[in-house]
Amino acid sequence: MGRMTSVEPDATGADEAGAELAARLRLSVMRLARRLRQQADTDVSASQLSALASLANCGPLTLGELSAAERVKPPTMTRIVASLEGLGLVSRAVNPTDRRVSRVAVSDAGQRFVDRSRHRKDAYLAARLSALGADDRAALAAAVDALEHLLDVPE
Repeated sequence: MGRMTSVEPDATGADEAGAELAARLRLSVMRLARRLRQQADTDVSASQLSALASLANCGPLTLGELSAAERVKPPTMTRIVASLEGLGLVSRAVNPTDRRVSRVAVSDAGQRFVDRSRHRKDAYLAARLSALGADDRAALAAAVDALEHLLDVPE
């Protein structure tokens, strides 16, 4: 698959080089994400793993908070959490003062699952990175800094 050579500016005013960079970045990020997903256990879907990782990072959350964090509708999150609960990866605790509200937390098994998944993906990336030269690794280190800044830019 070749690189794009000509891209029209879009409605946001991005120039041709910026639009080409955006297209290449999008494609590279999507391909890398797909390869990382392939390193995951097949017991859970990408949506389930994402919700589990959010709970592991943020601590116990209500279904509404988790839905917002994952940017999915509450009924979808209810199904995701129910499946994770069925696998023993999360637990729910009802709020003693408002029984309509429950908090979802990662179980010990869920935390082990997240840790194992992260370790497998990190090892995959580390092996791939070790095959690159020092200049490429330095460029990627700088790119990670830029990507982290990009994620902080308000939408």
